Amino acid sequence: MAKIWDKGFDANKLVEEFTVGNDRKLDLRLAKHDIIGSMAHIKMLVKIGLLDEDEEKTLQDELQNILAEVEKGNFRLDDDVEDIHSQIEAMLTERLGEIGKKIHSGRSRNDQVLVDIKLYLKEEIKQIKDEVLQLFNLLQSLSEQHKDSLLPGYTHAQIAMPSSFGLWFGAYAESLVDDMHSLAAAWRVADQNPLGSAAGYGSSFPLDREMTTKELGFGTMSYNVIAAQMGRGKTERVLAQGMANIASTLNKLAADNCMYLSGNYGFISYPKELTTGSSIMPHKKNPDVWELIRAYSNRLQSLPNEITMMTTNMTHGYHRDYQLLKEVLFPAIETLHSILGMSHFMLQHISVNNDILSDPKYNYLFTVEEVNNLVLQGIPFREAYQIVGKKVQEGTFTAEKKVNHTHEGSIGNLCTPEIRQKMSLASEVIK
Repeated sequence: MAKIWDKGFDANKLVEEFTVGNDRKLDLRLAKHDIIGSMAHIKMLVKIGLLDEDEEKTLQDELQNILAEVEKGNFRLDDDVEDIHSQIEAMLTERLGEIGKKIHSGRSRNDQVLVDIKLYLKEEIKQIKDEVLQLFNLLQSLSEQHKDSLLPGYTHAQIAMPSSFGLWFGAYAESLVDDMHSLAAAWRVADQNPLGSAAGYGSSFPLDREMTTKELGFGTMSYNVIAAQMGRGKTERVLAQGMANIASTLNKLAADNCMYLSGNYGFISYPKELTTGSSIMPHKKNPDVWELIRAYSNRLQSLPNEITMMTTNMTHGYHRDYQLLKEVLFPAIETLHSILGMSHFMLQHISVNNDILSDPKYNYLFTVEEVNNLVLQGIPFREAYQIVGKKVQEGTFTAEKKVNHTHEGSIGNLCTPEIRQKMSLASEVIK
């Protein structure tokens, strides 16, 4: 089957294999979105007089048939077809004849792939949003459930001040709010219709871009046709940063779990079937799931830099370099789905140790509490600090292991509803 850009000679097979690379396999993810984009484009071509209504019905019906094949998992790219756009146009031409050749009027493969990718990324962003919200809700529930369970807080990896499991779980919930803001930014960038920009310089056809924007469910369009093409790479980079921010939160959560599960801490536990053993040490309960989440998260945090380096030093307009974006971004999206799901699954089975602070080594957690108590009795802070410091040096310091923190966001006032409201406002952008 001839390529749609064929000029009458065959490309060297080695060059063709190198330039196509892994693109055909990755393009299968875009099949549904390419069909949806074509449906909107065809409808617009009727309005501007480049197709009649009978032709539209014939094309739309066949596109629905192809879409059904995609949804059933029966859609494939032929061995001699370069990409998803070529495959669908070839199928229409094979099944419908000359009518199938008319659908490309007023567009280029450049704006086709932009539409496909933006529709695909919007769908993935929605799914990531749902997964983040699911994890957020669980963290908030655990925060309330364990708000009275005290936990040592650390700075410089040294025992510092009293914390609580409520504070710890709630911290990760609120951190996800920040991550949702960056995901919403990626949504806003993706939610702009590039269809009609063609190869980056528009078309002499009187295209109705407002119509296709509404048909495809975009919030607005990329108006300037060159700017629309310059969105290739930027859209992926902004999403990659949002994904990296989520991964940063998951990385720290995983690291905490690995540490807290260690026998030296013993702050939390999991059912034995969620940990792994050793081939020679029968007592081991290794946190392999959290270790892999930690590693995958680190890999995801490198994604923005990889995409940035892949798309730098290029003038405006399309370059074949952009093809490689799919090879790094699409698998990374699957990784993020996986580690969000596994983090949620693991935390559903977490058990916390409610008796941590009975160990004498945590006595000094309460030095600041004692300093503050002296201040409340009228002693200047620096003098109170010296009094307690002297007791620590002499080994005579004792304190009641209780806290009385009432300000917003502290152990005794987690502000769970306020954080939930923040998340609601951050996530409502993505719809």
